[in-house]
Amino acid sequence: MNPIQILKAAIDKKIPTLWNKKLILSRNEMLVQTGSTDNWIYYVENGAFRICVESENEIHTTRFAYRGSLVTVLDSFFRDIPTIYSIEAIRKSEVIRIHATDFKNFVLSNTEYTNLWRILLEELVLQQLEREVDLLHNSPAERYKRVYERSPQLFQEIPHKYIAAYLRMTPETFSRLHSAK
Repeated sequence: MNPIQILKAAIDKKIPTLWNKKLILSRNEMLVQTGSTDNWIYYVENGAFRICVESENEIHTTRFAYRGSLVTVLDSFFRDIPTIYSIEAIRKSEVIRIHATDFKNFVLSNTEYTNLWRILLEELVLQQLEREVDLLHNSPAERYKRVYERSPQLFQEIPHKYIAAYLRMTPETFSRLHSAK
């Protein structure tokens, strides 16, 4: 089991009532709006989401979440401030949620859970650093290859037009690269 699954199983076993509520979202419905203060961490039971930031009338996809993922807007989660991000359902999706305070208290209640959370955060930071390097230095073909090798499930869960936007390439370039693999 991966760290997310271990944490989810531990919460389910020890304090299942921490999962505050189940939310069902339609395609294109927002789980989190830019400018809101969102103090929840969500576990994706079904469906898929894209995490976006908007700048000068352009929407940039920064991450994805799909079945078995935890998703949140980290700026609000950690600092209790309005977020610069939005989380949009890419298709009909179901999540369950835990309030940030309850999640943090649970994680800090046991060294094993604290270590799992640290591992998840470290992995997230490393993925973001890799993404920055990819966008700054690598060709579209290299970006495609690295993401495909790192996250092949992404290509099964997320529509290709969103992956193309995430990789900062046109849908045509993505299609050409995807066909060639």
